Amino acid sequence: MSIVIRKSTIDILCAAKWIARRDCRALSSVPEKVDIGEEVKEKVPGHKPRAHNPLLEYRHVYPEFLPDPNPKWRNSLREKMERADMLKRRSQIDIPEFYVGSIVAVTISDPHAQGKTNRFVGICIDRKGSGLRAEFILRNVIDHQGVEVRYELYDPTIQLIQVLRLEKRLDDKLYYLRDALPEYCTFPLDMDPEILPEGTPVPLNPVQVKLKPRPWLERWERQELKGVSNIEEHLKEKDRVRRELRKTPWEKYDLMKQYRKTIPAEDQSEIWNEVYNQLQQMRVSRKKMSRKRTFATPKTQLA
Repeated sequence: MSIVIRKSTIDILCAAKWIARRDCRALSSVPEKVDIGEEVKEKVPGHKPRAHNPLLEYRHVYPEFLPDPNPKWRNSLREKMERADMLKRRSQIDIPEFYVGSIVAVTISDPHAQGKTNRFVGICIDRKGSGLRAEFILRNVIDHQGVEVRYELYDPTIQLIQVLRLEKRLDDKLYYLRDALPEYCTFPLDMDPEILPEGTPVPLNPVQVKLKPRPWLERWERQELKGVSNIEEHLKEKDRVRRELRKTPWEKYDLMKQYRKTIPAEDQSEIWNEVYNQLQQMRVSRKKMSRKRTFATPKTQLA
């Protein structure tokens, strides 16, 4: 009988402790903690915000210089040698700044072509890889047929990379153009380049494409896409239910997952300090060369 009484008292104590915790937890709230933190920040004298390194902005212009964040593929010696090879290749050919959504023309050497060269124009739908394995994919619709060509950025057969229209899109990858209407990725092969004034920011194209009816190559409704306007028109009720069941809203709070996908700021600063001077010298020399080409001496008129 004493054992039963002892167990019941233990249960009562546990229940009382759980109720007390629940009541205390209900009284506390997140905004109160935030307000307290703000008050503390205001009271701290001489508090200076963290300094922003301007060299870190180069990760958007030259993303291939950053190594693979997967620790299994990290090798400091190989990465340093690859960066030296990449700088040497950039001294031989001009690799301009472009992003996913830019319209690019690539000329490569082709021994089987008529003029020993081959030129392709398309919109960049993806840019991935690091080091000498960096690559990008161009897509265009030619004769009512979608054509995609994958190029390695530091391929020695590339003779010229020309940006015809420099712009960004709402999404990081544009694979949904495969299921979009053909007019969204149809560009003439003789398209003239659009020159932006020097110093202007890269424009963002807010266009939203329309997808063709299903079937699709991927389940675009399960991806948070900003550049598609008519996904809901082609969905049934069961598709919406499955999309809600497969949502993972907690991943944006997973700090370890974000850490594994990024390179620490200290490593990035070390890389940019290593390659910044040479990249800047190449950019200045190419600007001077372009100015010399555009300037033409006036012809003398004979009397």
